[in-house]
Amino acid sequence: MGVHDGHRKRRREQFVRHGLDAFADHEVLELLLFYAIGRRDTNPIAHALLDHFGSLPAVFAAPLEELEQVEGMGPHAASLVALLPAIFRRLRLSAEGQNLKLTTTEEMGAYFLDLFFGQRSEVMYQVCLDGKGKVLCCRRLSEGGASAAECSVRRVVEIALRCNAVGVVLAHNHPSGLALPSREDYVATSQVTEALSAIGVRLVDHIIVADQDFVSMAENGSIAQRCF
Repeated sequence: MGVHDGHRKRRREQFVRHGLDAFADHEVLELLLFYAIGRRDTNPIAHALLDHFGSLPAVFAAPLEELEQVEGMGPHAASLVALLPAIFRRLRLSAEGQNLKLTTTEEMGAYFLDLFFGQRSEVMYQVCLDGKGKVLCCRRLSEGGASAAECSVRRVVEIALRCNAVGVVLAHNHPSGLALPSREDYVATSQVTEALSAIGVRLVDHIIVADQDFVSMAENGSIAQRCF
């Protein structure tokens, strides 16, 4: 067993015993890179990633091509790092059936901040809720470029009917801007509110996410608020 093999074994045992809470940020990356970079000291690469991107969240939010440019990172290692946020989003999209409830603005904001983590293009999601705020389904409505994701009012209504929703929450991100509603956001929100009202479903909120911040259009008065 070489020096790196012994170090890797100790790191893995540390994780098994204590979890990631016992790890510094560079040690988290060091451990992860064990599984993509064989028989090499990954500690300097972990430090290089943090130096280049500035923080652990920024590393996981980085584009694949930028990860590959860091010294020591090959395509396999870059793909592994980029894969984790995508897996996390998939898990959040599978929240239905897990008795998850979104009944406050804070809960909705936290949910969508997680869902949009690492997302570099503009995406719109629809969450359907029952009368007590339980998540019935979460669906991706559209994905645009870096600045636009269209909202299909007809599809919003179809999904709400299919999920037997009492309430709907829309959310989209502004990857290169502020978490503030645009004129198009106000128009789309008004159209969806009217269409859902016609089938007896309420638009609970429209959340806009940018740079780990969010704005609630219900809180700013664009949507009539009513607690669950």
